[in-house]
Amino acid sequence: MEDTAGTGGTGDLNANLGWRRTGDPKLDKAVQQWLDWDRNKWTRAQVESLVAAGRLEDLRSRLCSRMSFGTAGLRAPMGAGFNRINDLTVIQSSQGLHAYLCRCFADLGSRGVVIGYDTRGQEESGCSSQRLAKLTAAVMLSRDVPVHLFSSFVPTPYVVYWCSGAQIASPHDKEVLRCIEEQLEPWSASCWDEELVDRSSLRTDPLTQINSCYMDDLTSLCFHRDLNSSCTLKFVHSSFHGVGHDFVQQAFRVFGFVPPVPVPEQKDPDPNFSSVRCPNPEEGESVLELSLLLAERENARIVLATDPDADRLAVAERSDERGWKVFSGNELAALLGWWMFFNWKESHPDPADTNSVYMLATTVSSKILQAFARIEGFHFEETLPGFKWIGNRIHELSKTGNRVIFAFEESIGFLCGSIVPEKDGVGAAVVVAEMAAYLQTRKLSLNQQLQNIYRTYGYHVSKTSYVTCNDPPTIQRIFSRIRNFAGDGSYPKACGGIRIVHVRDVTTGYDSSRPDLRSVLPVSRSSQMITFTLQNGVVATLRTSGTEPKIKYYTEFCAAPGDSDVAQLEVELRKVTDALLDEFLEPDKNHLIRRSV
Repeated sequence: MEDTAGTGGTGDLNANLGWRRTGDPKLDKAVQQWLDWDRNKWTRAQVESLVAAGRLEDLRSRLCSRMSFGTAGLRAPMGAGFNRINDLTVIQSSQGLHAYLCRCFADLGSRGVVIGYDTRGQEESGCSSQRLAKLTAAVMLSRDVPVHLFSSFVPTPYVVYWCSGAQIASPHDKEVLRCIEEQLEPWSASCWDEELVDRSSLRTDPLTQINSCYMDDLTSLCFHRDLNSSCTLKFVHSSFHGVGHDFVQQAFRVFGFVPPVPVPEQKDPDPNFSSVRCPNPEEGESVLELSLLLAERENARIVLATDPDADRLAVAERSDERGWKVFSGNELAALLGWWMFFNWKESHPDPADTNSVYMLATTVSSKILQAFARIEGFHFEETLPGFKWIGNRIHELSKTGNRVIFAFEESIGFLCGSIVPEKDGVGAAVVVAEMAAYLQTRKLSLNQQLQNIYRTYGYHVSKTSYVTCNDPPTIQRIFSRIRNFAGDGSYPKACGGIRIVHVRDVTTGYDSSRPDLRSVLPVSRSSQMITFTLQNGVVATLRTSGTEPKIKYYTEFCAAPGDSDVAQLEVELRKVTDALLDEFLEPDKNHLIRRSV
């Protein structure tokens, strides 16, 4: 690198900038923009330190690309850089959002925006979810847009997204990104004033009203309150250092339950998640250790764990013979889907009413709801991965008089009823509790009922996991090889020696099962996703994560009702899953990191 600091009147535009030029014009421009615009001393110092240390690749990764919409909005690690979450990128994103909202809503100045936050943060970046919420509010208030900012952290479902309540999807996401690109320089000093929200008459606090409305609406999911008040089951709840504790406690009281016993080490907010190796309850027993130990001490049979923003739910159940059973997202969906339709039928005895009932799932999730629908006569639809697709489909169906009574994605995201068009860990937690209380009166555990469901509708044995790949070109090569497996434009013909009968490639829009060879699901060129249907009934999908450097794989054996040789089903599924990984992804050759927990 060339040191240009203090070079004086050389005519060099990079002179006297106070930092060492990298020699890469594109990177130098990005560094200069960052230092010109960023007023956060911690993130400025991070960039200055990387420049001084000559860490060019780190600088390029942080400064030479921007965040984009994945399966769940704009997501990235916290820290300095244009493709990280920090003060500057949140201000830029808020300015772009404001510009797009002005185009879409003539009454933005009267309707305003809703802003919520959770408990996450990063001390070394001077960054917290609350601070970022206040900066977002400052941007809107600087343009006289009313702001409904929650005064405390709330679960994700409390904060609606578009006017439909659902997360934004195409084409809004692309238009918002375009507007962000046009609004990169912070408008004024007001955008950095996190105290502006405390002084403005345009700010209101919706917490009390929204919390009351949510808890009132939650009663629509309470079907057996008389049983709940006398329930002898004990529950343990972990909020994983996030927002869930108070809201789950309230929800249990609304249903007439004694509230669950909280895991004390994980009850209070902690942005460092100091008591867990990974703050994701989806990882299963390895991250539920404190919850399970407390449940054993308290003689509680069921553990409920909400993730840090309380929109997802993990459940474990203790049996006397086999210890703890941690349910997968697909297994919990089988239980919740059965429960919601069971209770819907109780109050709607006329079979004709079923014509307007829907259940939804993302396409990488279990097909168990499809099996329900086939036998029970209601409608089932699949969407692309990501609850934004489910939320928007719920909105569309509601406009034609249809009703979605349950929806899910396999990554432990559930929506019981349609109080909000978003996955909801708080509502799901208390619904699971009521289902368990009801089953106890029938001398059944959750796991026993799950087996009953499989006997009625067919066993659905599934496996979901991932490999990590930190090199995007490698991911491109892997999927290009699959698309040209047996020659140009030819997909694999078999997996693990079992013939592949259909291939659906959502990235390119190809579906061999359709007469016109075109996928029914929308084309999604921004990510990779290919699904294989095998001759033995296994459905296998490979896809890239919308938020992390992962290739996820999903396999499921969908057996017909009456096929109860579960051990053999699991053997066949394992064979296909191993072959999918080894033959198509080639982990060793491509230096992929296998899941460690």
